[in-house]
Amino acid sequence: MIVRPALVPIAALTALCWTPGAGGDGAPVPHGETLRLTATYSTSVLVFQVGRIDVTAEVAGGRYAADAHVEAAGLAALFTDFEIDSEVEGRLDGLAPRPDRYGHVERTGNKVRTVEVGFGTGVAQPSAEPPFSSWGEPPASEADRTGTIDPMTAVLFLSQSLAEAQGEPCTGSLPVFDGKQRYNLNLTARGTEEIRTRGWRGEALVCDAYYEPISGYDPEDWPEPGETSHPLRLWIAPVGDGAAFIPVRAHTRAGFGGVTIEAREITLG
Repeated sequence: MIVRPALVPIAALTALCWTPGAGGDGAPVPHGETLRLTATYSTSVLVFQVGRIDVTAEVAGGRYAADAHVEAAGLAALFTDFEIDSEVEGRLDGLAPRPDRYGHVERTGNKVRTVEVGFGTGVAQPSAEPPFSSWGEPPASEADRTGTIDPMTAVLFLSQSLAEAQGEPCTGSLPVFDGKQRYNLNLTARGTEEIRTRGWRGEALVCDAYYEPISGYDPEDWPEPGETSHPLRLWIAPVGDGAAFIPVRAHTRAGFGGVTIEAREITLG
């Protein structure tokens, strides 16, 4: 799965970020109770819709799971047949999310590839079918894959940092491995801002995530320095009296015209 900076919003938002809280106090969901979220996002370049993202996420009994479907839509659907289905399962170590497994299926035209990653040993173990012709130059080493998380859990980590009362939200670096490529998301807080989308309106926390490629990239996939200088800006909003923190907008100037993702519908159950 190629994750160039212009596509980072899609990679990040395939994980609807939610905090494992039952209410505004941020307390863990009581055993036997379930917090479930569904959301739909639209992706646009300039004024043209080019994609759609549908996400479901659930936390219950010290476990979390999420799945997402990304597909070309609008103008882009006239020129490409592209979709990704991704999913993650993991556990809550205290309130910190730890993935057990992550996987995605990428379809481009008649080509289909399934990628699976196990995290149970502390070192991400990837597999792909059909196999990649190259694991990158250089490939992600065992040291690179140690202590990493998947792209979906990365946004959950960010959400949890926003829910916690202690510490500065949206700071530090998240080590991400997507099954081939290893990169960091380096976080910077940008305060708050009033925004409005079709699915949500109000004051949102603003967070910049800078994309830092590490390993696992083929030569033609290494981002140009100018591309990585533009962050992914996330607007993350509390819903359900603070039971969840959800990205309601994302934007990056990387790529032609930049990419914007906005929430169209959000349901908290």
